[in-house]
Amino acid sequence: MKIDTVAGKKILITGAAMGMGRLYAQLAVKEKAGAVVLWDINAAELEKTASELKAQGGMVFTQVVDVSKLEAITAAAEQTRRDFGDIDILFNNAGIVRGKYFWEHDHLKDTWLTMSINALAPMYIAREFLPAMIASGRESRLVNVASAAGLVSNPRMSVYCGSKWAATGWSDSVRLELEQAGHRHVRVLTVNPTYISTGMFAGARGMLLTPIMTPEYVVHRVWNAMKKGRARLILPWTVYLSNALKGILPLFLYDFIARHVMGVYKTMDEFRGHDTK
Repeated sequence: MKIDTVAGKKILITGAAMGMGRLYAQLAVKEKAGAVVLWDINAAELEKTASELKAQGGMVFTQVVDVSKLEAITAAAEQTRRDFGDIDILFNNAGIVRGKYFWEHDHLKDTWLTMSINALAPMYIAREFLPAMIASGRESRLVNVASAAGLVSNPRMSVYCGSKWAATGWSDSVRLELEQAGHRHVRVLTVNPTYISTGMFAGARGMLLTPIMTPEYVVHRVWNAMKKGRARLILPWTVYLSNALKGILPLFLYDFIARHVMGVYKTMDEFRGHDTK
């Protein structure tokens, strides 16, 4: 069922200090959400964002949380429930990227950290809040921000792709599980965008017919899709084209097109981005 407004609802956003997370929080405040809980590891930026939103009249609360650590997630979730009650809308937005060949990844600071934040954290966090969403009977939303890298392979993104493939498969499977179990008031939205100009992918090149999108454009599309109860949002349309070609063409021919025509395989050649959304 469609949600016309998030007014009165309790919303939790991870990776909320900057970038897209901050924009989601702004929309929540604009629509007069009952409580907007912001999670981020960056305490200084988190408080700065919260102060700006409170000045706009928002009921905004912050928690400094390292979502790469299960114990930090469980402690923060317990505090959230104790202080604000159950969450109606959860945005799993936090993420990092490492742009290099797989054999250049360090086990801990690259592979483990990427998988922990991008793949495991959304699962842990959803597990903390989903049972109450189910029990409430209210229209609720679980929004999982994955990536087009969860649908399309790409050089210098092997671990990142792995984390986003995991997030994509898990998210859509939870959607099906909720439907099968009859909990249709809880809608899951899986988001698979290409590059966004947040700074996270600084240096990445756009592909054929695929400009690098602005955070404002993506957040607007995600927000509307969330309220409508859509199951998946893939941005832009060229991701569908890439997947269609991969499904029907021999691999050697698809690789040629992806590398030399669409430019997919060269997008990370000059990557120099930072680690947060």
